[in-house]
Amino acid sequence: MLSLLARSPARSLSAVLLVLFVVLFVTACGGGAGTSSFSQVDVLKVVATTTEVADFARNVGGDKVEVHQILKSNVDPHDYEPSPLDLQAIAEADVVVKNGVGLEKWLDPVIASAGFEGAVVDASSGVSIRKGGGSAEDAEGDPHIWHNPMNVKTMTANIEKAFAAADPADAAAYRANLAAYTVKIDALDAEIAEKIETIPADRRKLVTNHDAFGYYIERYKLSFVGSIIPSFDTSAELSGRQISDLVVKIRDAGVTAVFSEASLPPKTADAIGREAGVKVVAGEDSLYGDTLGPAESAGATYLQMEAHNTDTIVNALKDPAG
Repeated sequence: MLSLLARSPARSLSAVLLVLFVVLFVTACGGGAGTSSFSQVDVLKVVATTTEVADFARNVGGDKVEVHQILKSNVDPHDYEPSPLDLQAIAEADVVVKNGVGLEKWLDPVIASAGFEGAVVDASSGVSIRKGGGSAEDAEGDPHIWHNPMNVKTMTANIEKAFAAADPADAAAYRANLAAYTVKIDALDAEIAEKIETIPADRRKLVTNHDAFGYYIERYKLSFVGSIIPSFDTSAELSGRQISDLVVKIRDAGVTAVFSEASLPPKTADAIGREAGVKVVAGEDSLYGDTLGPAESAGATYLQMEAHNTDTIVNALKDPAG
């Protein structure tokens, strides 16, 4: 029967060693001999944890901020270990922006180790959080809040407020940047809704690599049939029995496609698709679930990512033979 690879049990030890190393690293760099993580002067120095909040910070901050992005494209945010350079950037930052909802469980000890005492912005503040599925990984709720553009309006407003508080002289610029970006978010939301409406109602059913699209599904009135990884967290595993049950659900529900994700291996999705007799959307058409794509990709920015995901879903579900 199919199975997913388990995560290494040695992460807690490696995290401890990393913290010890970082303390020495940051201390050594503090004397002026080290290379700064930020190149510009007279700008707000921002550390953003995920690819999404980094993109939001750049749009809100414009040329008034310099953003150090911790997570890179297609790197799993659920189970990340920051580098010494990340720790140095946090030590030098004016503001740290995080997604929240338990996505960055590694962040608090890193902030403490870096000695950071500035503002930490929880971009999820004020967002209505989907409840977890009962597993330990899902205890704090669904962290994939950015897949509803209305949540992004709240997230960017939180970021703008923090930037204005840290840099009052440029508050007007942050407000103007937020207003301009909000117009784009509203246009994206309207465009997604219009495209989803073109899918026949009986085909608006999603099966994905993991449960990352709940906010999108709720916003645009799709049906979630199941996920290959039964959790918001990609470190969870699906048992052989659960895989068999998912195949049955796919067949019974008349699902026409299984969607792979860019940051996760497609092997299990491919196998389930073959067993269920439906096509698997993978490769360049993979959905961006946890992170943005690399530069020049279809998911290089938040706006591009959601447009790509929507086009991929619509094209696959409108034409199941395609």
